Amino acid sequence: MLRGPRLLDPAAAKALLLALAREEGFDAMGVAAPDAISHAGPRLMEWIALGAHGDMDWMPQTADRRAAPGNLWPDIRSVVMLGLNYGPDEDPRAALAQTSGGTISVYARGDDYHELIKGKLKRICSRFVPRAGGAVKVFVDTAPLMEKPLAEAAGLGWQGKHTNLVSRTRGSWLLLGAIATDLALPPDPRVEDHCGSCRACLDACPTNAFPAPYRIDARRCVSYLTIEHRGPIPHELRPLMGNRIYGCDDCLAACPWNKFAVLGHEARLAAREENRAPALAELARLDDARFRARFTKSPIKRTGRTRFLRNVLIAIGNSGEPALAAEAERLLGDDAPLVRGAAVWALSRLLSAPDLARLKAYHDGERDGQVREEWQRATAPAPAAPAPTEPPS
Repeated sequence: MLRGPRLLDPAAAKALLLALAREEGFDAMGVAAPDAISHAGPRLMEWIALGAHGDMDWMPQTADRRAAPGNLWPDIRSVVMLGLNYGPDEDPRAALAQTSGGTISVYARGDDYHELIKGKLKRICSRFVPRAGGAVKVFVDTAPLMEKPLAEAAGLGWQGKHTNLVSRTRGSWLLLGAIATDLALPPDPRVEDHCGSCRACLDACPTNAFPAPYRIDARRCVSYLTIEHRGPIPHELRPLMGNRIYGCDDCLAACPWNKFAVLGHEARLAAREENRAPALAELARLDDARFRARFTKSPIKRTGRTRFLRNVLIAIGNSGEPALAAEAERLLGDDAPLVRGAAVWALSRLLSAPDLARLKAYHDGERDGQVREEWQRATAPAPAAPAPTEPPS
């Protein structure tokens, strides 16, 4: 935390912050009072009570602090929300047609935005506090702060039906950072919700993760399943995931407001070419050392090789490419049960029943219970079709 004596009046301090934010390349900035999101806490508690957070255990653990900024820092008097445009230079859904390659969410195709934005916020504060005074703290996604409701309260946009922030000038492509301060800065007006009757984002979801507009069930969301979920992906959702191996942009990319978005200009947010549609065969061969090297400075690295290869194998199973069966077969001997189980499922989608039965016999010594269940499920006889009923005489 940086702290200094108060040197500027609130309006001048806010103007200075805006100027410094522009110099750091931020595309949007607004100020919200910490009590401007009083509705967000009860909604969060209801969401957690429904279990919609899945196994993101930190949600209930930090719910009290997350519910109101003042619970996180009692001295807070203003929250400055900043947005960095990361609009892609192409429709990210185009990679879904390349079934031998994987699809990585736009924000994760380059360097980790957490570090990028945190550096920008710290540089802003190091120049702001000596000139304006007050105390400041910076937050980028990892602290228990409800960034999207605060960004809405600060006038950066509104939370759309896909629960993400939508901006009239940036579409659904804004990365958020926050500066909390004990200075009482002039707040900005909220932006009206402009979703109207549109439901493009809801209809675009491949796994039907939205039980209603403005509500998401993380347990069905591909981003949650491929990044946060620690165990096997539910069988009924696997075929729906296609080749999405890290995150999902479908609901964001479907937003009509994107057509008004100005593309980002920050070079460090640019996608690495090797992450646009990486070959599944190449990714399936990554051991731990090569995984870490391949995704250095990337948010993907934090997920770990085991979960990432689970995702890759689901994509291999959905690829319809028999040539990829060899990659899945090799991973039947992986050290991680999560990887072995996903390999069994992938092979069940690519091999004939006799070939799969021969593989099962070869791996009959499998010790992990969940992997044995995958084998049993994969090789179980298909249920017989019901006998036709006689028409009434």
